[in-house]
Amino acid sequence: MSRTGEIVLGVISAIMTLLSIILVSILVVSGSSLMQDEAFISEFENMMITDPNVTEADLQFVNDNKDVAIDAFNVFGWVFIIILIISLILNIIGIVSVSKNKNPKLAGIMFILAGLFAGIISITSILLYVAAIMCFVRKPPVQLQEQEEYYTTEKTL
Repeated sequence: MSRTGEIVLGVISAIMTLLSIILVSILVVSGSSLMQDEAFISEFENMMITDPNVTEADLQFVNDNKDVAIDAFNVFGWVFIIILIISLILNIIGIVSVSKNKNPKLAGIMFILAGLFAGIISITSILLYVAAIMCFVRKPPVQLQEQEEYYTTEKTL
């Protein structure tokens, strides 16, 4: 039985996950370097000072907690990248498991787990969920020999 649909959906979602890993990595690296730049920090502080809705307590809070915010941005960014890498690995395991109809149930489980790690409701995870459903639902066609035996026994009765 050909599992081309599942393989295509798995490969498309793997490519999308790989692109997400690259883009989030660029965002985290450039964002953390931007937050370390003194010119950006001074421009941000000047913008907050000129905003009439910002109080003195808000300015003091931002000044006191800017290092914590930078660290949190870095940590959450890298954790998100690690989660996406886990999703990509599970996706690849699913693609290998479904190729040549080796183990479609294992592939379906891997696709579901990869979809959960890729984001519960994202385009990538929806593709993986569809591939998983296809792995569980599609059954190999009934063998022709079994049909012939059924018909020959029916005729003899």
